[in-house]
Amino acid sequence: MNVTLNNLLNLISPLTMFDAAALALILLSWLVMAQIIENRAATRPSVSVLMISYRREWMRNTITRDPRVYDAMVIASLRESTAFFASATMIAIGGCLALMGNVDQLTGLAAELSIEDSPPVLWEIKLLLPLFFVTNAFLHFVWSHRVFGYCSIVMASVSNDVHHPAATHRADQAADLNISAAKAFNRGLRSVYFSLGALAWLLGSFPLLVATVTTVLVLWRREFASATRATLMRDPPARPTSEAMRRVAADHNLPE
Repeated sequence: MNVTLNNLLNLISPLTMFDAAALALILLSWLVMAQIIENRAATRPSVSVLMISYRREWMRNTITRDPRVYDAMVIASLRESTAFFASATMIAIGGCLALMGNVDQLTGLAAELSIEDSPPVLWEIKLLLPLFFVTNAFLHFVWSHRVFGYCSIVMASVSNDVHHPAATHRADQAADLNISAAKAFNRGLRSVYFSLGALAWLLGSFPLLVATVTTVLVLWRREFASATRATLMRDPPARPTSEAMRRVAADHNLPE
């Protein structure tokens, strides 16, 4: 036990207090942002939270939509997105492992750029951080892809008869699966954001601090202060306005 503890201490001994502080900040920011984005629904809902009601409404509308070609196309598009990001993160994992196996290239590059001279073990430790984030992202993307598949199966079981006793229940089940898949996908995307920020640790602890703050600000803006959120927050009018009716008529070449 003592030997293992001593080996661990020797492994992390190249890390400075600034490195430890920067590492703690990015991990804490990653965890806190997930809680804020997913759970701050009452005071200031995020884009991810606002989309939940739209997903439920979508699945409820499948009861009366026949055929459900458009719904199937949307689900297929969502699954393609998760598959793309899963493949991309898998490639990123391979790249991180390849760099960890040949840190001499990073050492030479650091010497050319006049970056602080660090032992090879420190480069390997710093590469573990982005590797952790992209691995987490990969697992979430794979699970999201699978749950979207479950959603499509349950959606197909929803009856088109509004009077069917299980129609609404099945639609709600499909909505819950859709929401769960979207949550996993969003968690994977956040991990990708933080993995990009984690690469700044290769330049030093201060660049990692700056990258962490930048990542948090980018996520905050897109979830809480974006034009997309303003659009989702806009309530529909009690009845279509004359201007809206004119736009619809113009789009479909209908007489006003």
